Amino acid sequence: MNGRIRKILLLLVCLAALPAVSRAQFKEEAFNQSYVNPADSTAQKDSVDKMWTFREFYRGVTHKDSLRIGSMFAGATVFIGAEQIYNRQYWKLPIVYGGLGATVGLGFHYRQQYKADETQTHAKDMATLMFASAGLIYWGTLMDGVVNYKLDVPNQPGKATLYSILLPGLGQAYNGEYWKIPIYWGGLIGSYHFYSTNNTNYKRYKRIHNEATNPEAEYTGAITAERAVYYRDVFRRFRDYSTVAMIGFYLLQVIDANVFAYMQDFEVNDDLSMRVTPTVITPYTNYAMNTGRDGAGFRMPSVAPGAEALGMRIGFTF
Repeated sequence: MNGRIRKILLLLVCLAALPAVSRAQFKEEAFNQSYVNPADSTAQKDSVDKMWTFREFYRGVTHKDSLRIGSMFAGATVFIGAEQIYNRQYWKLPIVYGGLGATVGLGFHYRQQYKADETQTHAKDMATLMFASAGLIYWGTLMDGVVNYKLDVPNQPGKATLYSILLPGLGQAYNGEYWKIPIYWGGLIGSYHFYSTNNTNYKRYKRIHNEATNPEAEYTGAITAERAVYYRDVFRRFRDYSTVAMIGFYLLQVIDANVFAYMQDFEVNDDLSMRVTPTVITPYTNYAMNTGRDGAGFRMPSVAPGAEALGMRIGFTF
């Protein structure tokens, strides 16, 4: 009887106590952020959760349907000028095709001249310059299509990602995070510096090793073949590490641009709640502490059956 009265009194105390509530909660909408504004009717067409299909790309280029920026870019890497067609900037097509045709044609022309007479180093340099110009026009065509892609929403993770793919740091500039650009460019430039230095030393010791192990060559250097092969392998390994670092910085800034473009719409207000309420703890509630198992394998409560205690329950909502 006394145990029942004690339970009733504990229950009345819990019901009478006013819970202490602190509110500072994330908006529920913050966890439902889509690729673009959910109110936009084209939101699902600018998502990254779908694979590229030629049918989607064809319908977009022929203006029968809208096209995701990722699908437009992927198709334009093969079908040059598709971005300009989708953006209805047809006047740019003669510039693109004319520039590519002229530079590639001149590149092959100068290359043939150099093959016919290898003393014409000028022809070799011009061929390299023409092919490099063609690559620059190709890059500019892709960049132009991404820049002119229109979608009536401010923050587009797809555009930020493609900006970073085409030009490291540009995605961070699109997100307004300019302070990150020196970090990524510093990492890329530093990695390339170490790559160049280690590659130079690798070639040097490789040449020394080849000379030292060539029985026909009269090698008189101070570095032995064993030491040369040791340093050759060391600098080759460091060169490979530098290559991995360059790729890592490049991929990291692409991922950073994509993630933080998504986070642009992540809203936080003062509604994070922590609720503290009195509660009755018994061995048969989820709040009881279990310390072991009995012979049958069941958990044994940390308090004896029938014992209750008054405690506090803390709950977080975020």
